[in-house]
Amino acid sequence: MRAVVAVLLCVAAVHAALWGVFREKQEAPNFKGILPSVSYAPFERGHIVADSIADSEKVRADLKKLSTLTRAVRLYSSTEGSELVPPIAAEFGLKVTVGAWIDKNADRNEREILSAIELAKHNGNVNGVVVGNETLYRGEQKIDDLIALIQRVKGSVNVPVTTGEIWNIWLEHPELASSVDFIAAHILPYWEGFSDKQAVDQALIIYQKLRDAFPGKRIVVAEFGWPSAGYNLQSATPGPFQQAVTLRNFVSRAEAIGMEYNIVEAIDQPWKYFEGGVGPYWGILNAAREPKFAWSGPVVDEAYWKLATLALLVGLLMSLPILRLPDATVMQSLILATAANGIGAWAATVFSYWTGHYFVLGSAFALTLGLILLVPLVLIAMARIEEIAAVAFGRKPLRLIIKGAAVAPATMGETVTFPKVSIHVPAYFEPPEMLKQTLDAVSRLDYPNFECVVIINNTPDPEFWQPIQDHCRALGERFKFINAEKVQGFKAGALRIAMDRTAVDAEIIGIIDADYVVQPDWLKDLVPVFADARVGLVQAPQDHRDGDRSLMHYIMNGEYAGFFDIGMVQRNEANAIIVHGTMCLIRRAAMDMAGGWAGDTICEDTDLGLAVIEHGWLTHYTNHRYGHGLLPDTYEAFKKQRHRWAYGGFQIVKKHWRRFLPGASRLTPDQRREFTLGWLNWLGAESLGVLVAILNLIWVPIVAFADIAIPDKILTLPIIASFVVSLLHFVTMYRLRVPVKWGQMLGAMIAAMSVQWTVSRAVANGLITEHLPFTRTSKGGLSRMSIEFQAFWEAVIGVLLLVGAAVLVVTNNFKQVLEIYVFAGVLVLQSLPFLSAVAIAILENSRLNEFSFWRNSAIRTAELIGLRPVALPEVVRNSQPVASEIHPEAS
Repeated sequence: MRAVVAVLLCVAAVHAALWGVFREKQEAPNFKGILPSVSYAPFERGHIVADSIADSEKVRADLKKLSTLTRAVRLYSSTEGSELVPPIAAEFGLKVTVGAWIDKNADRNEREILSAIELAKHNGNVNGVVVGNETLYRGEQKIDDLIALIQRVKGSVNVPVTTGEIWNIWLEHPELASSVDFIAAHILPYWEGFSDKQAVDQALIIYQKLRDAFPGKRIVVAEFGWPSAGYNLQSATPGPFQQAVTLRNFVSRAEAIGMEYNIVEAIDQPWKYFEGGVGPYWGILNAAREPKFAWSGPVVDEAYWKLATLALLVGLLMSLPILRLPDATVMQSLILATAANGIGAWAATVFSYWTGHYFVLGSAFALTLGLILLVPLVLIAMARIEEIAAVAFGRKPLRLIIKGAAVAPATMGETVTFPKVSIHVPAYFEPPEMLKQTLDAVSRLDYPNFECVVIINNTPDPEFWQPIQDHCRALGERFKFINAEKVQGFKAGALRIAMDRTAVDAEIIGIIDADYVVQPDWLKDLVPVFADARVGLVQAPQDHRDGDRSLMHYIMNGEYAGFFDIGMVQRNEANAIIVHGTMCLIRRAAMDMAGGWAGDTICEDTDLGLAVIEHGWLTHYTNHRYGHGLLPDTYEAFKKQRHRWAYGGFQIVKKHWRRFLPGASRLTPDQRREFTLGWLNWLGAESLGVLVAILNLIWVPIVAFADIAIPDKILTLPIIASFVVSLLHFVTMYRLRVPVKWGQMLGAMIAAMSVQWTVSRAVANGLITEHLPFTRTSKGGLSRMSIEFQAFWEAVIGVLLLVGAAVLVVTNNFKQVLEIYVFAGVLVLQSLPFLSAVAIAILENSRLNEFSFWRNSAIRTAELIGLRPVALPEVVRNSQPVASEIHPEAS
């Protein structure tokens, strides 16, 4: 324990040191003077002055604050509350450049012109009038019409008159320059994609171009600024440090050359979301009227150490569960503590973003929803990291039953006892020859005291049950045959009938599916575990004997193996295994205490197993294969089986969740944790993946066409990190625990991803329905291939995600916003599970699914490149051609 505590403290110390190392501190020229002018918008566009006293007080408070920073303010409108500014500004000795907003609305334009003229006539502190703001750039007025408006105002006031336009508009229209008293040029390098380090140089270059083009003309840089937040535009990256350094550099150099300039803008305007992600963040004061940076001294983040403290506290809090791990190793603790502190750093980033940005209702809702969805994603990622650490660096499994390990048999005096086992084999329209193989294997069990109850339910066709009845008679009195019709409760109903026909002295019930061929030593090896009176259940893994039927079946078998060699082994350490209905031995007393087979879920096996655990019984697991069944015949059957498991799992969650409350059952905290994380990791992860993918699709047009980017550090990058963790988890766990080759492992990964849509549909069904009918998994070769494409909806969603990514990339080609590229990458990653389903559905009906195709292709390739001599047939008299022998490598 001391070593673990030391590791946690060391990781926390390193985490704190990293915050210290990466603390940003930049130098910039000091400015201790007063700015000549700043842009000021007192109210949101469309504001109506209904309470002039309240509005005047608001303006007065703003201007009082600004009077300590600037000598003048520039307005963009003369109505909507802006008309209150000039007389109040005079109270604080501030000059005002009045603006008249000009667009396509002739009536509004007239009101603006008249108001601007009146303000200039009646307020001695008005030092100029700007008629229109980027009106030509927006294409809302023709140049002749704009010049006419300028001339009209010039004839009505005694102050200089101009218009505000982007610098290149002035160069392109010299006639405009001739019509104004001075040139008011907007130079905003951010919107041209220049970096913050290039911005000031670029502004001075453009300023000189204007001076060269219009010698003797007064030139004012009417807008220069840099946003403190938002998305990048090509090389232009906004940020608090970038804003502070850029503005301080610009002001210092502008003052040195005697430039007239106006900084845009005075105060952040959260309502300017229509200008994209950067619109609200151009102010030198935030919306609370607080300075966003200091004009002298090093540029630093004043709240940095608060964020660091938050990150450390969250990291330590997330690390505390490590102390509960039994015999945690140093490396195991190190990995988990590092991950926990990583989450702490992310939490601090989220807090910083939330407190440092402005949100309208839609963006606040979207961000809140995104963060809510990320919480289970983070928990799932942590659970997977914990499993990696436990398997790779933790202690070896202690409770796993190892083949050949000594297990004390039950004794009575000097005599070894063999508790009677009743093996139940339920069957529903199963191929008779397949079921016969199962019963023959049971008859060969190396155990002296067992019976076998075969129950065929709801199968009226004699061709299915008559051969089995005859076969049971041939196998002897140990085999009991039941043909039950109109059985209620699916498989559970049949097993209840089997229990009624079970020998009264049977102490242990064994369950195997109709396709499982058991090994002779199954009972001999595992029944002795029940010598411990506390043991209620022993589970052996499923496996399959037909994985070589096709490439699809090969990868399916690899996918099944992962659950039984990884998850079940780890859960067994917490006495929290999942019962999966075949190769299972249950103490009869434990079954009776748990209420027997329940028919209210379609996963009656897992339901019963959880009930046994809830009553305090011990369970044990072995990963040795004591039986082999058959894989689903088709991909359609594979998906239907997974849908049944997921739907049944969701039914079990709804049925049992109250028993997970404190004191509601005998479940230990570790058992509650294992089941909760297990459900979250399976049902939650798949459903969450589909939900987030669909929500992201909805966001594509908003991101592509509304200049709103998804914040990468708090939303999209965690999704990518979660995908990387899942990939690392899959590869690491398979290499350490599952004895498969790389090719089968890759195929298993594709098969696992391919059922994401299927599982999510099952969860959705579980939310809106109480019961779905039990569907038998087609095995044994009786099922026919469906003519329908088995991944239609997966193909639709997968293609839409790829199209969405392409749209984002194409529309972002000019802006080159990094967050949009990251979002496009997320869409591609999210398409992989859907495209995996499409790939398997296509594979199933192609020649690529046949092993013979790959063997023959390998031979032909070897012959073509000379690695293998070409084998020519020899013609022998009175015989057919004899091909050379082929010894393909075992796959």
